Amino acid sequence: MGDGTSADGWLEDTRTSYDTVAASYADKVRDLLDETPEERAVLALFADLVRAVGGGPVADVGCGPGRITAHLGQLGVDAFGIDLSPGMIAVARREHPGLRFETGSMTRLDLGDGSMAGLVAWYSLIHVPDDEISTVLGQFHRVLRPGGPLLLGFHVGDESTLKTEGYGGHPMKVYVHRRRQGEMSAWLDDAGFTVEAHRTLTSAESTLGGILLARRRPATG
Repeated sequence: MGDGTSADGWLEDTRTSYDTVAASYADKVRDLLDETPEERAVLALFADLVRAVGGGPVADVGCGPGRITAHLGQLGVDAFGIDLSPGMIAVARREHPGLRFETGSMTRLDLGDGSMAGLVAWYSLIHVPDDEISTVLGQFHRVLRPGGPLLLGFHVGDESTLKTEGYGGHPMKVYVHRRRQGEMSAWLDDAGFTVEAHRTLTSAESTLGGILLARRRPATG
């Protein structure tokens, strides 16, 4: 891409950056769901979809300090969190001691094939380069049961920008990639998902945010 995100460098930059800002980031986002009723409604719908497919474990991939994982738990979902940053996982475990959190990469999930009833990636694909999206969505497809729901949140737009200073004024080095709904939907279709709902909104979560609900298609052949 010509922006320093090739190979695995973007993973190391993301891990280091979020380790650095973990505590201040958690302070900033802790109560955001109180200000985002539409996001709460989408998460409630996702919880209903998980129950409709018989329930089971749900992975919150890129969980950060665990606020979405915890909210899903309050909705009765058997949710656990995975994040690249050990610093974020430490915060999540401290703030939500009754829930399960583990370090891991969305590029190679340590989860069994078809083992998840649902999966959430809430604004956690925003640092993934375009040429790695198919790998990540392939992992999501692999671990989800056929018919299992996938919920994505992302920033809408066309540009990628380098973020060099983060929450609390701490140094960061991450690219923030904004995507169009049609682009994300096409990637999901290619990866074996059927998009069932999408919308664009402005809220405390994102100046212009996108939400996509999709399902893993059954294997064919």
